[in-house]
Amino acid sequence: MGEGDAELTADEFVEYCETQARLLWGQVETMEDEIDDLLSDLDDEMADLRERLGGHTDTVEGTVTPGPGEGTDLDAIEELEADLEERQTVAAAKQARMKAFRELAVGYAELATDLADTDDGRAALKRVLEFEQERDAPAYFPDRQTVLEAASDDGGGGDEGTADDSG
Repeated sequence: MGEGDAELTADEFVEYCETQARLLWGQVETMEDEIDDLLSDLDDEMADLRERLGGHTDTVEGTVTPGPGEGTDLDAIEELEADLEERQTVAAAKQARMKAFRELAVGYAELATDLADTDDGRAALKRVLEFEQERDAPAYFPDRQTVLEAASDDGGGGDEGTADDSG
């Protein structure tokens, strides 16, 4: 509708989706490294805790319970155990976040492949807008504007697809 809008090509949206997928994969790789480091630290601390308990432990649902050992500092052990449980929770949350980033990256890559089969730039735009809206893609790119955000900033840019009707 606007005369200032450049002609949209499907190839530009294919490139955009491929770029988004690469950015997300970079994030996934970073998260994998962070999780690996965290899990390695947790393993080391669990081994240390077991050693401090002198091998008299019972493992129940991922926690270490002191057995009949001599001279164990229960307060320090309970504090360490609470810290370990908290860090296990953090690791699980990071793993869930990494999975979400991975799924979005795969989605962008699949969308890029699908869009490569079309010559209609406006149809490609509509598909990208729908994809990003359905998956809340802007939440994954705090430092980068998505097509959905750009379309919203432009007042919609299309006949439907943005959820910014309230004023």
